[in-house]
Amino acid sequence: MRLVIARCSVSYAGRLESTLPEANRLIMVKADGCVAIHADGGAYKPLNWMNAPNTITEFGDRWEVTNTKGETLTIFLREVLSDSAHELGEDPGLSKDGVEAHLQELLAALPEHIESGLRLVRREYQTAIGPVDLLCRDEQGDTVAIEVKRRGDIDGVEQLARYLEYLRRDPALGLVRGIFVAQSIKPQARTLAESRDIACVEVDYDVLRGNKPADLTLF
Repeated sequence: MRLVIARCSVSYAGRLESTLPEANRLIMVKADGCVAIHADGGAYKPLNWMNAPNTITEFGDRWEVTNTKGETLTIFLREVLSDSAHELGEDPGLSKDGVEAHLQELLAALPEHIESGLRLVRREYQTAIGPVDLLCRDEQGDTVAIEVKRRGDIDGVEQLARYLEYLRRDPALGLVRGIFVAQSIKPQARTLAESRDIACVEVDYDVLRGNKPADLTLF
């Protein structure tokens, strides 16, 4: 990972256009090519970013980050205050808590509780950017990537969106769509999922364990 602290301005051109005025910021370049620009605040969310795969071209006074979609992120460097690189090694991934792991296990055994006609292809389907909780096929034979959370928030939707972007590059999988599954899903997460054409399903842990009648909600 490369970390650059610089006084810079940023412009983005693609599906829309945006500009960040000059200020001191952290520029983060991950090993997979993802570029994120952070301010000293705002928690985890970057001000602007470009997901991998990218091509980064460095000039004397600017970086140009481009991707295959024709999007361009240009970082104009006024002054570089710090520039360092760190080898983080392979990440083992996020460990799920007991309930979340068991929820995933139950849904792997009972995918029809998510959607009628679903059949499991593989649990913890490995990709270069992390494991997809459940990879399934629907009644039409299309691929369905499923992310399982105990509580559904924006981070989970973003995670599934990254998996979908990666999986759709594999022609062997054909059409790929996503379903975000949780015991409860926050309104903001549902809104984001809908904007990404990701379906949301709330499931009842006790129903899956056979402790009470089924009550499944599809949004």
